[in-house]
Amino acid sequence: MQPHARAKIPSYVGRQAAFCCRWRDGPPPAMLSIKHSQERPKTDGKCVLMNGPNFEKAELLPAIAQDEATGEVLMLAYMNQEAYEETLRTGRVCYYSRSRRKLWRKGEESGNVQELRSIFFDCDADTLLVKVNQVGGAACHEGYKSCFFRKINPATGDVTVMGERVFDPAEVYKK
Repeated sequence: MQPHARAKIPSYVGRQAAFCCRWRDGPPPAMLSIKHSQERPKTDGKCVLMNGPNFEKAELLPAIAQDEATGEVLMLAYMNQEAYEETLRTGRVCYYSRSRRKLWRKGEESGNVQELRSIFFDCDADTLLVKVNQVGGAACHEGYKSCFFRKINPATGDVTVMGERVFDPAEVYKK
């Protein structure tokens, strides 16, 4: 896999962003803007169009990370506008850590980075779906592929661990 080296993204203020900002090679499509117009909402006669996620509505937006190849939900984290813009600019997913109160570049300690494949935002423009290539095989800081490795039996309440650990967190994080 080649790293996502990205040139500076030009601003296309005033143009509509697609519901899916999808790119693998080369610069993002011309419709993509990291500086969003404050004109909301617009309509094309059939549905409401928006320029992108609305960080004015909430400073931190939930961001669901999903493995693009398998569709498996890997984790839920949060993005502020700065993390969102860095993600678009670099092609590597960046979140905002609520506990550390700073940007969290996924994989900066473990090496298990998330390469951006596409970003969707919901109808209210306040939740993100980030489709990724999960490098290293594990998104979870506990060493599992997905943070959702515990399954609850609705009938009994019993919890089952699903999957195997990809790495030992004690070795990776040395805490």
